[in-house]
Amino acid sequence: MSRRTSRTALDRLRTPGRIPGFLKSASVCALIVGLLSPLSQTAAAAEVTAVNDHCGNQCSDILPPGQNGNATLAQILLNQAFGTQPAHAEDQLGPYANLAKGYSTLTNATINTFFNDASFGVPADQVASTVKPAGRADVTIVRDKKTGVPHITGTTRYGTEFGAGYAAAEDRLWLMDVFRHVGRGQLTSFAGGDPSNQGLEQQFWRHAPYAEADLQAQIDNAIATNGARGQQALADANAYLAGVNAYIDASDSGRYFPGEYVLTGHKDSITNAGSIAHFKITDLVALASVIGALFGSGGGGEVDNAISLLAAQEKYGVEQGTAVWESFRERNDPEAVMTLHDGRSFPYAVKPEDPQGEALPDPGSVVAEPLVYDRTGSAVGTNATGASTAATGTAMASARRGMSNALVVSGDHTASGHPVAVFGPQTGYFAPQLLLLQELQGPGISARGASFAGLSMYVELGRGQDYAWSATTSGQDIIDTYAVELCQDDFHYLYRGTCTPMEKIEQKNAWKPTTADGTAAGSYTMRAWRTKYGPVEYRATVGGKKVAYTTLRSSFLHEADSIIGFQMLNDPDYVTGPQSFQSAVQHINYTFNWFYADSEHTAYYNSGDNPVRASGVDAEFPVWARPAYEWRNWEPTTNTAAYTPASAHPNSVDQDYYISWNNKQARDYATAPWGNGSVHRGNLLEDRVKKLVQAGGVTRASLTKAMAEAALADLRAEDVLPDLLKVIDTSPVTDTTASAAVTKLRTWLAAGGRRTETTAGSKTYADADAIRILDAWWPLLVKAEFEPGLGTELYTAMTHNLPIDESPSAAHGPTGAHAGSSFQYGWWSYVDKDIRAVLGEPVRGPLGRAYCGGGALGACRDILLTTLKEAAGRTAAQVYPGDTLCAAGNQWCADSIVQRTLGGIKHGNISWQNRPTYQQVVEFTSHR
Repeated sequence: MSRRTSRTALDRLRTPGRIPGFLKSASVCALIVGLLSPLSQTAAAAEVTAVNDHCGNQCSDILPPGQNGNATLAQILLNQAFGTQPAHAEDQLGPYANLAKGYSTLTNATINTFFNDASFGVPADQVASTVKPAGRADVTIVRDKKTGVPHITGTTRYGTEFGAGYAAAEDRLWLMDVFRHVGRGQLTSFAGGDPSNQGLEQQFWRHAPYAEADLQAQIDNAIATNGARGQQALADANAYLAGVNAYIDASDSGRYFPGEYVLTGHKDSITNAGSIAHFKITDLVALASVIGALFGSGGGGEVDNAISLLAAQEKYGVEQGTAVWESFRERNDPEAVMTLHDGRSFPYAVKPEDPQGEALPDPGSVVAEPLVYDRTGSAVGTNATGASTAATGTAMASARRGMSNALVVSGDHTASGHPVAVFGPQTGYFAPQLLLLQELQGPGISARGASFAGLSMYVELGRGQDYAWSATTSGQDIIDTYAVELCQDDFHYLYRGTCTPMEKIEQKNAWKPTTADGTAAGSYTMRAWRTKYGPVEYRATVGGKKVAYTTLRSSFLHEADSIIGFQMLNDPDYVTGPQSFQSAVQHINYTFNWFYADSEHTAYYNSGDNPVRASGVDAEFPVWARPAYEWRNWEPTTNTAAYTPASAHPNSVDQDYYISWNNKQARDYATAPWGNGSVHRGNLLEDRVKKLVQAGGVTRASLTKAMAEAALADLRAEDVLPDLLKVIDTSPVTDTTASAAVTKLRTWLAAGGRRTETTAGSKTYADADAIRILDAWWPLLVKAEFEPGLGTELYTAMTHNLPIDESPSAAHGPTGAHAGSSFQYGWWSYVDKDIRAVLGEPVRGPLGRAYCGGGALGACRDILLTTLKEAAGRTAAQVYPGDTLCAAGNQWCADSIVQRTLGGIKHGNISWQNRPTYQQVVEFTSHR
């Protein structure tokens, strides 16, 4: 069997996607002849026995594009020249994509047409290979024929973890190497100076500008504060690293290491000169800092909030302006969809009665703190500086993207009487994927599922012997902004009355052209100024006094702590039911919503170290860096504080059903991102699951169908368009262009308002004209509806808090366009509430005033028709202008999902779905 293969670096990372033309075609064959190496693994006849599997063949999962994320140079060249795919590089992509048109006829019996069988073990006739890594007798790695997933069985704990590390490197070595460099802010020096690489390292290093000593301190702290489990975690990590490094040595000497090392100049394909650096334990923390920044650190945005509040107060006066601002903020909107719908209240980050310590900037004084200095060569150009600007905006916004969702139904409402869950995280679409699949069986470990590459000593999302768990990004606010008063100069500040120097942290990077990235030589220095209150993000004046705005995150210097919670989730002796599950995830300080299902119970818990704020502090705005406004019991040396107790976090056992799509968790529980109002993509799940539960008899197939249908829905069409048409319908439409557009929109709405192909593989949407019209209409109508009433300054400030749209074809979030995730952030609630108010319908939590047509129905209708007519006249090429992948006017392609190359292997794009990347469908039939 062919040895498997690899890829390159994140979303915009530039590597072999641009291999020069001279490597194409016939000449590539000559290169390949000398690069192919003996590739075989021993086929095994012995079955890998299932260990206490209570799923009854009713657990399934999927993770596109495929398990194999390592490619030799020969395999990369074949892929670039002829499109050839290494084994198991994309065999999960087709089934994943096919659900978009296949879900309507789904049955329990056909689920595994679109998912993998996630039972423990491998049947004897499905064993593809068996390996004793590094010749060890205490661990065996068996890979199955269908997907190549490693099933790792150890007789010792060390052997089990060694095998996990070896298998991870075998599947994702290049990707792991890329991300340890991203976490350290060293990506350009490692992979090339493409502007997208520059933006990527700047985005993440700004979030966690750590020195090597900081990374080691995190490890020391996690071990010291967690007793025996901390010691076990250290032993597990060291065994895992030993496995990773054993694979590096074996692949280097055997010359089957990932080909990206050659293409980026780290190895010589002829002489094998060069080296692949061994992994060390601080690399794991660097990796964890990236994951935490991407998916598990809610908060921030206080300075943007302050700017928009000041604009509102300037427009309307302090009292009315504040009321208008609060109505748009929707901190605790009574119409918001919530994961917990039992009426319980979990107050957190609520608006104080008498705010204290606010340090709002003087108008026009805010300036973002520079990160990049001393640019040379290609780092000087506009592309490079533009990437820096984009990275800064992404790093400092509160609207962190995620698309993870969960649908969990209690056994009281299922056909079998056992709970059913369909859930998974959205980590973007990459080649190779950021996650990898594995099964781990060893002393104290029994689980199968997904883990982030390089952090896979435990299964992080998946199933145990008789339970399954998953997570969605929650976004509650664990980041606060402090105004530190400057003294002496711009790099000293007052800390508890003493003038204190800021700490300067620097990372110098330089690059030169390689085969993978031809960007001309260049260099720069990233420089962060750290205070006791966190890194400096902005400079401003407050009441004429010079300040630096810093961001303090409760998980800063604590990314390593969560390892204990994941260790517990993998331990069958620890997780025995919903309460012990909740106890395990309480040890995870990332801001996540956690969901659980076994054969009898379901459960939910919201994790994260929620700091206890001083009385009167409003988490929405910057406050003075003074003891009276610090987190309670805050110790700056270790960045620890008093945190809200577990009982204060939204939590539940056996609610009739749970849904989550990054929506509000519970009543009175405020989240940092804006947009938790009357229309949220969580409604797409809530409406469908509630209907299923009311009917009863929910099955794995029916719950999966609900998810899949929501994944194709246009939120604007389903939940806002009906009210827009109500306004238009108050009088006959006499304009022929507008009338034709209304007819098309109404027809599409009657068909379900979904963005779906006419037939599978047609690459053409049904109701394509209606979709084009709505895509063009939405930004026009929002601007025309709100800007006249808000004024340009306030309208613009509000769009910085919450973008107006997030259609599938838009470039948004950490992955840009073609990312799948859509409709998380937008002005749908504002339009919905405003239009209903104009119609005279009841609105709970209304906006501060009416905006569409100044509140007059006729004037509002004129605005809608005028903008609709303009939208209808826009061509497909204008609405979908094209990019490096898609021609202008290609609507389907503009929406399509791309597996963004992080390595040398490329894949075709697939039809749009708004759906988790890794996904489980589970229903356990028994319990221990």
